[in-house]
Amino acid sequence: MNKAIAIFVSVFVFAFSVSNIVVAQSIDVTDADSVGMSKTALLAATQKLQQHIDDGDIAGVVAAVSRNGKLVYFEALGEMSLAPSKPMQNDALFRLYSMTRQITSAAVLQQFEQGKFKFDDPVKMYLPQFESQEVLIDSSSIDISQTKSRTGDMTIAHLLTHTSGLGSRSSALYRENNVRDKNISLDEMVNNAARIPLFQNPGTEFRYGIHATILGKLVEVWSGEPFEEYLQHNIFDPLDMNSTMFWAEGEQAERLASLYRPIDGRLAPYQIEAVPWTARPKLIEGGVGLLSTVSDYMNFSQMILNGGNFNGNRILETSTVELVYQNAVPTQAMPIGTRGYWLGSGWTLGGFNLVMDPSAYSFPVSKGTIWWDGSAGTRFFIDPTQNLIIVIMAQVSPSSGGGFREEFSALVDEAILERY
Repeated sequence: MNKAIAIFVSVFVFAFSVSNIVVAQSIDVTDADSVGMSKTALLAATQKLQQHIDDGDIAGVVAAVSRNGKLVYFEALGEMSLAPSKPMQNDALFRLYSMTRQITSAAVLQQFEQGKFKFDDPVKMYLPQFESQEVLIDSSSIDISQTKSRTGDMTIAHLLTHTSGLGSRSSALYRENNVRDKNISLDEMVNNAARIPLFQNPGTEFRYGIHATILGKLVEVWSGEPFEEYLQHNIFDPLDMNSTMFWAEGEQAERLASLYRPIDGRLAPYQIEAVPWTARPKLIEGGVGLLSTVSDYMNFSQMILNGGNFNGNRILETSTVELVYQNAVPTQAMPIGTRGYWLGSGWTLGGFNLVMDPSAYSFPVSKGTIWWDGSAGTRFFIDPTQNLIIVIMAQVSPSSGGGFREEFSALVDEAILERY
């Protein structure tokens, strides 16, 4: 196929695919020009994604852009499976990994609105196993016998902002002590996290970690429902997120995009988890456990950008959503990182990374944008300044994929003709 024909087909596929997802996504569709964006520039973004596929950086991708509450871009490109060959579908399921966290945090904020807790409540009020947790003398050690007494209590706010003293599921300390395993229950993981010392005293340092999984258990405690059922009734159903789930069975499993890893210049099948995503896991994990589609995550993102409302359904109060755009990391724990975008970021009570200094980023972002990504090649941006949402999903580990996400968002930024 020559380039001219390919461009024509791409535009045709775009129009066709948008028409197919309107009902599922529940976001109105409009022409890019009508919201101050360039169709030509968006086509260049499509061509760049296709180049990453052709170069073997990723097998396939689905991406969407909305502005002013209108869908202006939706593309499904490449393959969701290379062998056997299977074209990427509009409704392909992707492993969200850390893009699960924001959904969990929204459930927590709902419980806050119902008066089930206060942000400065100690976690031990609801999970007593954290009462006597100590702190490592040396945060780089895996010797859990070398500890000191804890100063201060871990709070709900600390969990939401990754400043509790808990650590990453992939840390040497947690791996050594089998803190997180998809073959254990949520209760067992919470107990494991409580019996292992903290890396540092609560509120003193930002350490990205297992916080949202502990928050998932707290939602169970506050609501009296299993976590997955609470999300279904209170987040997924009212947001028309009909393809967001903790595992995919039967026909749904056929929509799961394959995960790949680049090895010797070629993409090879790869499995991050020992437990497959096509059967119910024992661990229902609010930190990294969900599967979803681009359309579903667009709905969630649009709800946030709309101030908590989606198609007449009030998911969160406007005053609560305001917290989603405010840095809540304690002063003594700032900055939250030492290089790159971490230096220019904060973290909010909504569980989002917040852009505080765009100059620290290697790709264009507006100050006040909230965003995050997942370790298997997903990413989203919610930009209240430009009234813009970007959601892009592929399945590759490591997640860099030749920079396909960064280049896509940069080209979308170039497509903005009228800036607010």
